[in-house]
Amino acid sequence: MDKQEFLELLEEKKFPDPTLVEQEPNKGLDLHRHDFEVYALVVEGSIEIDIEGVKSTYGINDVFHLVFQQPHSEKYGPIGVKYLANRKSS
Repeated sequence: MDKQEFLELLEEKKFPDPTLVEQEPNKGLDLHRHDFEVYALVVEGSIEIDIEGVKSTYGINDVFHLVFQQPHSEKYGPIGVKYLANRKSS
């Protein structure tokens, strides 16, 4: 999905404008959850998200979605990751 398509998706789902998030290479976060729903578009690098033992890797132009309070862990690729992210409180 390109940036314009992503912005249209956000508008359709009534999400605010995204913010660029940058994460360091080969780092990550252990199991955690957010008090908001997330949509994000990867613009550089990669991120692996583990939800209940199912690992999915997202690279450039991939979109990932996390629902409110969804337990997950994250690992960032060898060059880190940059993504456009937004959040919406439930």
